[in-house]
Amino acid sequence: MHELGVVMEVIKVVEKAMKDNDLQQVEKIVLQIGEISSMIPRYILQCFPAAVEGTCLEDTELAIEILPANALCKDCRKVYPAVPTKGVCPHCGSENKELLGGREFNIKEIVAC
Repeated sequence: MHELGVVMEVIKVVEKAMKDNDLQQVEKIVLQIGEISSMIPRYILQCFPAAVEGTCLEDTELAIEILPANALCKDCRKVYPAVPTKGVCPHCGSENKELLGGREFNIKEIVAC
């Protein structure tokens, strides 16, 4: 489960932001995870409590926003959701596409108290 390692890196980034901004407590961390990224959101949520236990982030809430995997059809130039259509353009049937998003993993927000 590589999610634990990723959670540990998120914790390091947040702790550095706390130090750099002289913050004592963080109320909430918001992550953005693309729906076709290699991260499984429920595993991230399961790892988080154990990873922050005994740290200054122990009482911090973790929220996850799922970013859709959208594709641009290179033939008809329309944007469509890639996952439910399995990468086939629902407008023209083409498989010639450019993935516009869905693989992201971002710390969107650190909410300080």
